[in-house]
Amino acid sequence: MTSSTESVTREWNGLTIPAAGTYLLDAAHKRVGFVARHMMVSKVRGEFADASATITIAEEPLASSVSATIQAASINTAQGDRDGHLRSGDFLDAEKYPTLEYRSTGVKSQEGSEFVLTGELTIKDVTRPVELKVEFEGVGRSPFGQDIFGFSATAEIDREDFGLTWNVALESGGVLVGKKIKIEIEGEAIRQS
Repeated sequence: MTSSTESVTREWNGLTIPAAGTYLLDAAHKRVGFVARHMMVSKVRGEFADASATITIAEEPLASSVSATIQAASINTAQGDRDGHLRSGDFLDAEKYPTLEYRSTGVKSQEGSEFVLTGELTIKDVTRPVELKVEFEGVGRSPFGQDIFGFSATAEIDREDFGLTWNVALESGGVLVGKKIKIEIEGEAIRQS
């Protein structure tokens, strides 16, 4: 927490951004979601209810970093049988691989309030590069005296790249579960130091 005289924001490249420091994802103000195609005709949305992240805002903003941990068993698509199947060995194998991990490797570019964050996503001990398109949503101080900032991020991955290959062919052509998964993240982060 900063003192009341310390600035919680600074100006950089036309943006008001957070002061340098360590921020944690606010569990009460986050959504770590995804979208998958179902039967080639519709989309299924879900989320991971249990996720944490540490965001280090550097003095040089483009040197900032993120590390995140997602609890595989917390997957929720609002359909119990489907969630159980997604936790099973056919998909996440949550008992053997309890977490999904993301570690940033750099900030590739910035245009206005949009950034491209490079990093590595690990699912079931398979690590692949994943770029997150991040939009900085703003910075401020909460009514409780906490220094916060908001962000959203998206990416698209091929689940088969991570060994998530289970599927069923459909009589009408195509497959039950699409290969491409869209990742959708919304959150607030709270300054710790």
